[in-house]
Amino acid sequence: MTSERHLAQAAPWTEVTATAADWDAADPALLTTVYGQLVLIRAFEEYVLQLADAGLVHGPAHSSVGQEGGAVGSVLALRDGDTVNGSHRGHHQFLAKALHHVEPQGFDPRAEVSEEVRTMLLRTLAEICGLDRGFSHGRGGSMHLRWREAGALGTNAIVGGGVPLAAGSAWAHRRAGTDAVAVTYFGDGAINIGSTLETFNLAAAWRLPLCFFVENNQYAVATSVAEATGEPRLSARGPGFGIASWKTDGMDPLAVHLTMRAALAHLRAGLGPALVEVDVYRYFHQNGALPGSAFGYRGKEEERAWRERDPVELMARQLEWLGLFTADEVAGCGKRAAELMAGLGAELLEPAPGGRAGQRRIRPSEWPDAAFADVGVRGDLSEFDGARYAEAGTFAGRLTETRFVDAVARVMARRMETDPSVVVLGEDVHRLKGGTNGATRGLAEAFPDRVLATPICENAFTGTAGGIALDGRFTPVVELMYADFMWVAADQLFNQIGKVRHMFGGATPVPLVLRSKVAIGTGYGAQHSMDPAGVLATAPGWRVVAPSTPFDYVGLMNSALRCQDPVVVLEHVDLYRSRGPAPVDDWDYCLPVGKAAVRRAGERVTVLTYLAMTEPVLRAVDRTGVDAEVVDLRWLDRASVDWDTIGGSVRRTGVVLVAEQGAAGTSYGGWLADEIQRRFFDWLDHPVERLTGGEASPAISEVLERAALAGEAEVAAKLTEMTEATEMAEVSDVPETTER
Repeated sequence: MTSERHLAQAAPWTEVTATAADWDAADPALLTTVYGQLVLIRAFEEYVLQLADAGLVHGPAHSSVGQEGGAVGSVLALRDGDTVNGSHRGHHQFLAKALHHVEPQGFDPRAEVSEEVRTMLLRTLAEICGLDRGFSHGRGGSMHLRWREAGALGTNAIVGGGVPLAAGSAWAHRRAGTDAVAVTYFGDGAINIGSTLETFNLAAAWRLPLCFFVENNQYAVATSVAEATGEPRLSARGPGFGIASWKTDGMDPLAVHLTMRAALAHLRAGLGPALVEVDVYRYFHQNGALPGSAFGYRGKEEERAWRERDPVELMARQLEWLGLFTADEVAGCGKRAAELMAGLGAELLEPAPGGRAGQRRIRPSEWPDAAFADVGVRGDLSEFDGARYAEAGTFAGRLTETRFVDAVARVMARRMETDPSVVVLGEDVHRLKGGTNGATRGLAEAFPDRVLATPICENAFTGTAGGIALDGRFTPVVELMYADFMWVAADQLFNQIGKVRHMFGGATPVPLVLRSKVAIGTGYGAQHSMDPAGVLATAPGWRVVAPSTPFDYVGLMNSALRCQDPVVVLEHVDLYRSRGPAPVDDWDYCLPVGKAAVRRAGERVTVLTYLAMTEPVLRAVDRTGVDAEVVDLRWLDRASVDWDTIGGSVRRTGVVLVAEQGAAGTSYGGWLADEIQRRFFDWLDHPVERLTGGEASPAISEVLERAALAGEAEVAAKLTEMTEATEMAEVSDVPETTER
């Protein structure tokens, strides 16, 4: 017979209910502020719905009406140094944190609000309407609200997208030696998504001071919690990851507050993350002012039952019962808040010329200038003022032959030695004598608290690095073991890190470096061999470097770490064991952003290439004898391509070849060739030619992999073909002579 033993999770799971004794014991000033925030946020949300109904909110208006109790009850337990982020339905989360920031001692809704509160509400309303005086100058709108000074890190339109970023904020708080915490608000939809579950595990493994705050509003758009999961008590997820978890009634703000205080005590004691689930209700449909019942996925009786438990009305009843407010004062609070919102709206709106009675429009002076559209996709590089630049040909220091991978490890060690803000994270970066290829050799031994080994969870640890970068106190260097793994972390790379500066107004630095290997030609097959440059070139916000020599790697990594934009540093596995000149003792120079290197001067053909294709191109030129100018691009993103060097070469040769090693479908050269033809059409004697591998991704078979790639032989054949065609064209252009 088998023997069975019941197993239980080590982490506690607790349900909290506020009692009459709790209400009697509650600080009257706290209860007054809770009610003040609830009334103000409710009035704000109802006014936004009015504007949306009038067509004055461009895009969605995800109302939080009915859910205010969870945000207000929890935020009022926080300190000003604590940070929060939230979901697409995050007005109440943002407003609660912002109100707590401008009125940290609380406020009484029976009095007029302060000018600081009024200004904050006006800026928030302006942002939701897409106006210039908004926190992000109208770029973020309803779903992307950020006010860093208030500790509001940003609400997020991607379900679960902000959860890993909050982990980065929590790590930064702890690393900075504070007892501040981060809170990430999300709903019943996000708790089932990979980024959230990955972050549960990472936060528990690292014991981060991070609160996962789940607003269970019962529906993800029109799909109920019971339909979406086998365990509708969503806080049950926490103990499975070793996370202490709490559940309470989100329609009762005092219960939420008391629960949050217990969770915060756990967090500030250094006991690891916490999870708080609150049951709330979304009174309206996913977007707009119609109830869910109007769309048939829930009934009016259900909606009525939840409205009878309204958090604003509950607080009003309790305040009257405790003798803190009269019925007239309660009524006056709601009226005063509605009048405040109408007055704020009047600052942004005016009668629509020629419109019907009561029709309004946005005042034209409130719109952002259309010329602002592309401003702030990346920074202005002012951080490079005073940088010391060097090139191999003019380097004044000593050089010695060095393995490429040793230069990778050495320059990182130097930066970590001189800059205590630099932190390295990724899979196995702390073991195997420097990770799988030795690129982090010696770092864990020298800086054990700044080399962070992660679980296999690319989405979570990449997003965590993004949160660390946005915190501003540290510079993360993330290693993705292979470039193909970028697609596992695609949301964090492209929707979050790459867009965040521009989305939040253009002034938010994102100092993050992503190192990743290109393993084409190494036998690792289709899922470990991608060159991501072509896809990265389409992604706004990122800068991309592709070093081909040890000397260049040092300067480009130093520039990447100095840059206040996120930078991808591509490293080709074939180059790791190659050797070339590298500094002996000067590891501090930079290479200029946007500066290519001419590896060989020539007059016949311009060959543009990068990374591990540079050497095969040079060998092919020597082999064919073609007088080609070989340009190693080094910087690959749209903002950093060296058009001066490319243009100068094109004007001399009139013929261009873009040579790449990898597959045609994700080729970098497609957009580059198009741009060259747009910029330099008048100087081209021939359409821009491209050389890539085949359509298929590389295979494991050595024969098939070689057939899928471009190399020296293919470059030589292409150069011969191009020069022969050019010579024939030149001959055909010579006018015929007729002897007399």
